[in-house]
Amino acid sequence: MTRKITLTDHEETLRQLLLDVSNYIGTQDGCIKPHLRFTGGWVRDRLLGIESKDIDIGIDSMTGYKFGTLMKQYLDDPARRTQYGEDVVGRLAQIEANPEKSKHLETVTTKVLGLDIDLVNLRKETYDEDSRNPTMEFGTPEEDALRRDSTVNALFYNLETSEVEDLTMKGLEDMELRIIRTPLSPYQTFKDDPLRILRCIRFASKLGYNIEAEAEKSMSDDSIKEALRAKISRERVGIEIEKILKGPRPMYALSLIDRLGLYNTVFTDPSQERSLVADTTHWTKAYNELSSINRAEISGPLSSGALPTVKSMLVLNDHEAYLSWLLCALSPWANIENPVKQKKGAKKNPPMAAVVAREGLKTENKALNVIKDAALHYTDIIASKDSIFAEASSIVVPMKRKQQALSREALGMAIRRWGPTWRSTTVFALLIEIMETEGVVERRHIQEQYAGWLKYIKSLDLLDAYAFKPVVDGEQLKRAFDRPSGKWIVGALNIVMEWQLRNPGKTATGEAIAEVKSRWKELGVD
Repeated sequence: MTRKITLTDHEETLRQLLLDVSNYIGTQDGCIKPHLRFTGGWVRDRLLGIESKDIDIGIDSMTGYKFGTLMKQYLDDPARRTQYGEDVVGRLAQIEANPEKSKHLETVTTKVLGLDIDLVNLRKETYDEDSRNPTMEFGTPEEDALRRDSTVNALFYNLETSEVEDLTMKGLEDMELRIIRTPLSPYQTFKDDPLRILRCIRFASKLGYNIEAEAEKSMSDDSIKEALRAKISRERVGIEIEKILKGPRPMYALSLIDRLGLYNTVFTDPSQERSLVADTTHWTKAYNELSSINRAEISGPLSSGALPTVKSMLVLNDHEAYLSWLLCALSPWANIENPVKQKKGAKKNPPMAAVVAREGLKTENKALNVIKDAALHYTDIIASKDSIFAEASSIVVPMKRKQQALSREALGMAIRRWGPTWRSTTVFALLIEIMETEGVVERRHIQEQYAGWLKYIKSLDLLDAYAFKPVVDGEQLKRAFDRPSGKWIVGALNIVMEWQLRNPGKTATGEAIAEVKSRWKELGVD
């Protein structure tokens, strides 16, 4: 690993611009020339040879907003602007001082020379017992470095000297050793701001680093877990978990959460009694299995076996990969019933996996709907798969029922009920079954069953059955039967779709309407 950073052309131009602005500020009445540093993640990534367009700029003698305003003032001179190129500085987006949001000193975000920059004053933090929101004030570079979550995120690049500064005296060494370590005592670091637990796990998984032993011990401490429950908003927990699951090594992060006993602190419904917990005894099987699926080669010399088939049909893009990891994270809640008493006449209570996602992670609505559908339909998918592979099931499936389950009509209509996220639901079903397996042979048998089931669906051209359009629409049905709109339309369209699934390739509207007419009694109308 290098200990020197060679700036790109844009970064060097940004550095020169900022130094020029600093010198300009030093000439203004009542202003002290500020000293500037690139801080945190940008320094770490550039030392690792990773490009980064997000740069935090630490300022030692004024707020970020004041520096940004003076930078705008400096660039109001057209002659100066031409030194750096057109549209040098974008619109300044001020973040005002706000104790409730942990922004006690004004910062600013803007785009400079195509780079996203945050202008932030160097600061020190003082915490009280009940809040992760510290009291902030101007600090020295050393104080700013020591307040950070890990030594590898506490490195600075001094714009004047062009040197990397390791003010914790451990950051560069820890990068060499591939260790996540807190600059100060890990217990006090996590007690002050328990969100740092998840941040350390995120960076360990992002970088492929180990967490230092003393930090792991503090993460597992019951008082630290209680602080994480009490002091951190569930929105912040959800943001960190989303970043973890979208990162390069989600399995490693989940394994840390599991091993450190953090599962029921992170993945929880805070509105429920503490006694309601998920059993994670077999969860390791789920995240190891999903990691194996994601590592499977779809083509090439290692593409044989069931997992490449499963991956190629169920995890089609990065978003579906994220959803699969989110479902994996919630899989221990799959078989736990919602304890909230069902109100008479009210909608059915949502499954616990969805409640934990909604209340514990504040998951956004689209992903939440995927979780609800998966929790509601995964048993149907297991039943569909078992009907085809009845010999592997503990339930004896009569031949007629097995033939019905194998029919293109039955499978197509089932996929339509499961909806456009049926692939994610299938991943959920597979992981839940894997958690119940004993040994490699049984696990491979489950994998082969799902691969065979998916191949069968593909052979029937039903992978996208949820999106099939009926050959006749509601307006055509109303005209054909001279009837107004009503619930009968939904039933009639289902009959049309069943006819289409039995007769692939047929598009004659007259035949479809004749099918509805022949089954009219099923609609329950006169």
